[in-house]
Amino acid sequence: MDTEPTSTPTRSVKSSVGPSNVSSYLDPLYWDKRFSSEEHYEWLKDYSHFRHLIQLYIKPISPTSVLELGCGNSQLGEELHRDGITGLTCIDLSAVAVDNMQKRLLSKGIKVMSLNMLLKFKFYGAPMFCISYDYIQVLVADMLDLPFEKESFDVVIEKGTMDVVFVDSGDPWNPRPETVKKAMAMLQGVHRVLKPDGVFVSISFGQPHFRRPLFEAPEFSWSIEWKTFGDGFHYFFYILKKGRRMTDSKPCMEKSDRPSISLYQEELEDENYMFRTNVEEL
Repeated sequence: MDTEPTSTPTRSVKSSVGPSNVSSYLDPLYWDKRFSSEEHYEWLKDYSHFRHLIQLYIKPISPTSVLELGCGNSQLGEELHRDGITGLTCIDLSAVAVDNMQKRLLSKGIKVMSLNMLLKFKFYGAPMFCISYDYIQVLVADMLDLPFEKESFDVVIEKGTMDVVFVDSGDPWNPRPETVKKAMAMLQGVHRVLKPDGVFVSISFGQPHFRRPLFEAPEFSWSIEWKTFGDGFHYFFYILKKGRRMTDSKPCMEKSDRPSISLYQEELEDENYMFRTNVEEL
């Protein structure tokens, strides 16, 4: 089992368990219900396990603008804020999660900018991302239909959120068309809202031979690299830099002999394992 560093905040005990059917992860009502009773849960390890990688690509430089997709009840946003990273916007499809996060941040003395405040600033003509650096913006929004203007963010980050799209994808080598459509809608939105030379960080269970065909679609101009972290099971830390794609790069469609399902004892004790296996097909 992993040994948590002494500086890592104590994780709240989950008051619920994962659903018996992974398709429930695609149901907004499931998340509203879960977030109503669950205070905190970290998918794919907490910030301390990949902080060294984050610091390579997200610098505490002001001004900057960072968008977190699917914040849920994770503490990633406040951990980034604690490290001096400013201009944070956290979104989630669940209004319950957003309301809880706003309250949690305020209880810790972190300034929060709500939708009402954003509308007020916009009404008076103030640039949205020029007056929000001392705040964390927490908003209800759909990652498949991002409500932000083109080239709004220097960095977009997601941790386990894209994996939710794939929970009922079927054959990982040939995912269902509806799954591919959702994944591409997400990536197209991310690419659109990133500034030139912006960075998309995707922290995932998804192995490179499954993610690269999507990341390398011809419509995207980003370069692709990845690193791993974790003990026993390695999680993937993808770094996509907009405008850095080599002109002669081609989509990678090759297959690998590496198995798509790899369960470890420590993961079987945790809900995370459900994101890389379709329990209905086992």
